[in-house]
Amino acid sequence: MALIETSTVGHVGYITLNRPQALNALNEEMDQLLGAAWDKFETESGIWVIVLRANGERAFCAGGDMHAPPTGSSGLSFGGGITGIGGRLRPISKPVICATHGHVLGLGFEIAMCADIIVAATTSRFAFPEARAGIIEHCGVVHRAVRQLPHHVAMAMILASEPLDAVQAAQYGLVNEVVAPDCIEQATARWAEKLLACSPLAARAAKEAALAGLEGSLPEALSRTYPGISRYADSGDRTEAIGAWSERRNPHWTGM
Repeated sequence: MALIETSTVGHVGYITLNRPQALNALNEEMDQLLGAAWDKFETESGIWVIVLRANGERAFCAGGDMHAPPTGSSGLSFGGGITGIGGRLRPISKPVICATHGHVLGLGFEIAMCADIIVAATTSRFAFPEARAGIIEHCGVVHRAVRQLPHHVAMAMILASEPLDAVQAAQYGLVNEVVAPDCIEQATARWAEKLLACSPLAARAAKEAALAGLEGSLPEALSRTYPGISRYADSGDRTEAIGAWSERRNPHWTGM
C-alpha cells in the first residue's frame, strides 16, 4: 500500500495521503514520497491544477508522526518544501486545492495552508497542538497562521492551542467553502473545473505575481516586473484569448 498515492484526471493531478490507520500522520517515508509527488506534478506540463487530499474518515493529517517523525532534511513536507521552514523551499507554481476533513493538526494544518484554495468538510478541525503538548521545533505553521488569520485568532491557536472548526475557519477567510463530508469530492472537482476554465499560464503568472508582491510594500509590488507575466505576453494562450474575445467564443487553452 502506497503511503502517498498519485493519480491524474485530465489536467488535474491528485496527491492523496494514505495512512489512515495513523490519521495520516507524516513519517520520514511519507515526507520523501510527498516531495516526489510535488516534483512530479510541478514539472509535468500537462498538469494544470494539483489537488491534495487524504484517505480515511477521521483525519486529513494529524501532523508529524511522534513515533517516527520526518527529519525534513531532504523531503518536502516537514519543515521544508511547500512549507518553507527548516528545509528547502519548493514553491508550487500551479494552483493547489486542498480538501480537508476531520483532524487537520500541526504539520497537517501547515500543509493545508500552503494551498491556494481550501475546501473543508464540516468535520474539519484545525489546530496547533504544539503548545499544549509542550513541543515546538519547526514553526512554519505559526508563520503561516499569523499571515492568513486575524492576529488574535492566530495567537489564540498558537499560544493556547485553541482549535477552529470548519465554520469558524470560513468566517475568518481561511477556507473557501464548507461542505458536508459526502460532498467534498464533488466540491473539490467543481473548484478544479473553475481553475481549468482559466488559462493555466495566466493563472500561474498571476499566482507568481501575487505571492512575490507580498514580499515588499504595495508601491514596490506595483513597480516590479514579473517573469511569468512577461512570458505570457508572447504565449499561444494570450493569442487564443484575443481571438476568443474578438470571435465571441469560449477560449481553448493549450498551456503553451
